[in-house]
Amino acid sequence: MLQMISGQHDDHYEVSQSNSIESLVASRNDGKKHLLLAASGSVATIKIPVIVQELAKHQGRLSIRIVLTESACHFLAGQSAEQPAVSSLLRLPNVDAVYRDRDEWGPEPWRRGASILHIELRRWADVLVVAPLSANTLAKVVGGMADNLLTSVVRAWDTDSSIDGKRKLILVAPAMNSAMWRNPITEKQIRMLTEDWGVKAAESGSAGGASSSSSSSSSSGWFRVIPPISKTLACGDTGDGAMASVPTICQAIEETLGLGDTA
Repeated sequence: MLQMISGQHDDHYEVSQSNSIESLVASRNDGKKHLLLAASGSVATIKIPVIVQELAKHQGRLSIRIVLTESACHFLAGQSAEQPAVSSLLRLPNVDAVYRDRDEWGPEPWRRGASILHIELRRWADVLVVAPLSANTLAKVVGGMADNLLTSVVRAWDTDSSIDGKRKLILVAPAMNSAMWRNPITEKQIRMLTEDWGVKAAESGSAGGASSSSSSSSSSGWFRVIPPISKTLACGDTGDGAMASVPTICQAIEETLGLGDTA
């Protein structure tokens, strides 16, 4: 059961968590599957702790590092048991670090030869899952913007395995108001992810696409969109645009990483 924790505990967050680049680099070959789990500015960010709990059965086999945009952090500030403080995420099973934008730039000024966080996160991750993907971050991704830690990781992704020598996917679970989801701009942007950058083999084979990573039919794809669902949204509107269910998202993660149903 998640417990409500005061946002004041986040003051201790900066100095207490093991999110140094050194620990990140050292864990790259730890023998575990690496899930980079990210959230952008949507109320569905409150599902991040639930997703992590759902994956707790993979203890010892899975390492999770979480990336939160500054907008996403507004939904995890200790408001309730459903919305625990950001610092409390480190106490969840398999979570080894939590990153915010400020971690990209500090605490010390960057010096030549030092590692760069968004590059090291890309190298570490076996999969990047953005759940929720807000309308704003969707637009940034499609437009190629890299103005925060999350979009920098996406922009630096090795889309054809020519840099890191390993094909890896980005899974996104959009979440937004129904009118925003039905907007023609959103339709065009989602089409970019699914048709231009999408893993075509996932449509006819593995849901995660991991088992077909060497297939020529999927060699140019690195995105998979987990479609939203219809429900009454937090704003009161009823319609599509709600983030996919936690079991659906976790199943996609497990299939992509080859974790199976049990630990």
